[in-house]
Formats: sequence, C-alpha cells, structure tokens
Amino acid sequence: MTQAALLEAWHDHLALGLRRSEHTVRAYLRTAQRLLVGQGLVDWDSVADLTAGHLRTHLAARREQGLSNASAARELSALKSFIAFARTQAGREVSDAPRMRGPRIAKGLPRPVTPDDAIGLAETVDALAVEDWVGARDRAVLLLLYGAGLRIAEALSLKADALPLGDRLTVTGKGGKQRVVPLLPIVREAVADYAARCPWPLPRDEALFRGAKGGPLAQGMVQKATARARRALGLPDSATPHALRHSFATHLLGAGTDLRSLQELLGHASLGSTQIYTQVDAASLLDTYRNAHPRERD
Repeated sequence: MTQAALLEAWHDHLALGLRRSEHTVRAYLRTAQRLLVGQGLVDWDSVADLTAGHLRTHLAARREQGLSNASAARELSALKSFIAFARTQAGREVSDAPRMRGPRIAKGLPRPVTPDDAIGLAETVDALAVEDWVGARDRAVLLLLYGAGLRIAEALSLKADALPLGDRLTVTGKGGKQRVVPLLPIVREAVADYAARCPWPLPRDEALFRGAKGGPLAQGMVQKATARARRALGLPDSATPHALRHSFATHLLGAGTDLRSLQELLGHASLGSTQIYTQVDAASLLDTYRNAHPRERD
C-alpha cells in the first residue's frame, strides 16, 4: 500500500463511517499524515505495531515545534483513533492498542454575556453593517445562537427550505445528529426580515445565509462583525458568537431548566458536557453575592 491509500481509507472512515465534521476530518488527516511521514509507515501492520514509546517520541518532536498542551492532547486523541482503526484493518485486537495519557489541561469555564449584552451585540452588528441586508443577516445569525442555542456552524448550514420558520426548527448538529429547538418570535422575525432583504435568490436546497457575493456565508464574516460590535459596546474579547450559545445555556439553567432538557436543546452527546454550565451558573451566583453582600462592599 501507499501512504495516500492509508489516508484515503482513514478519510472515508471518518467522513462516511463516523460522519465527522469537515474540520475534524481535516485535522485528523493532517495528524495521521504527520505520523506516517515521520515514521515512514506504508501499511496497516506497521501502523498497528506502534507502541506508546513511538507516540511519546512523535509528540515530543511536535512539542519542540511549539505544540501547546491542548493541541497535544487533541493530537494524541487523533493518533489513538488512527492506530485503533489501523489495528482493525490489520485484523488485530483494538484493545491491545498503546495506552498513553495526554497532558493535563486546565479547563476554563465558558464566559457568558448578560441578556442585555447578547441582544446589544445582535442590534449593533445590524447598526454597523455597510449594507442593510448584511446587518439584517448578521443580526439573524446571532439571534439564532442566543435565542435557540445553535452552534455557528449549525446556523450557517441551514438551508432556505427552512423558510418560513415556525415555532420549532430541526437542526443537524455534530455527527449528523438531529434535534428540534423552539424558536422565539424575535428569532423568527429576524430571519424573515433578512430573507426579505437578501438581494440573492434563495433556492430551497441551498444555503439560507449568503455572503456578499452570493455564496454561502463563512463563519469568519460573522466573527468579524461580532468583533466590531463588541468593540463598539466595550465588551471583552470573550464576547464571541460561540459565547452567545454559552449564554443561552447559562441563562436557561439559571431560570430553572433541568439538565436533561438543556442537553437536548444544546445537542450534547453526553450529560457531562452540559454539566459544565452548573459551574458557570454557580460562578455567576458567587459574583452576584460578592457584589451585593454588605460585608463584601466594606
């Protein structure tokens, strides 16, 4: 076999078998390619023969190139998955794959924005836009993130056949998993306003949100518009589009939403991913206590 053939099989397994996102597939392919080239591997048996020692040496070289702890942990995870796949291709037991712990990563809590700031960001991207329809578009996207808890990739993957929006929207999330989210009137009205203003045709089987030249809207354009808005509002750098999804979750939890329901709304595969918001809400409560308690103000 050749390295190209190994990578093609790995790509098909990730994209077609596991239905990973394009970003994940690209990252895992790059990781596998670096391993194959670095170790000079050209068949599944040689990949399957790799030990924890081989992985340590490979990652040590990567760390010398400036790889951070978080990136090293992600790369190790990708390498383990690739070796496990190689072992199945070689007819080996996956359970015998090398075991190795990744570097410890300090997990930071998501930093939500206040409800007023969330709405302020949506209104400000509209006000700062050069063209009215672009402002309406960016406002609609941000309201989908904050009002319905969508990931930015989920919002931008919506097709025009979702129009006209009802009180519920079916969203395709990570791994092709679908979920149904409720839509507030302000969100439905914002999307309808954008669709009415958009100068480009919106065929039902193509992207709902369009860029300036008519193609599918890129995430980077939404991020740039949000950065301009947060600077105008004096908000911290943490006030990103993804922070609006965090804010959706944190504010619902603070209002009494149970974790299981929140898990469904966010499209999390495990409850553990959702439980981090209990820490966020507790942190917010502590900040409120410190600001309000008379002894803290002395």
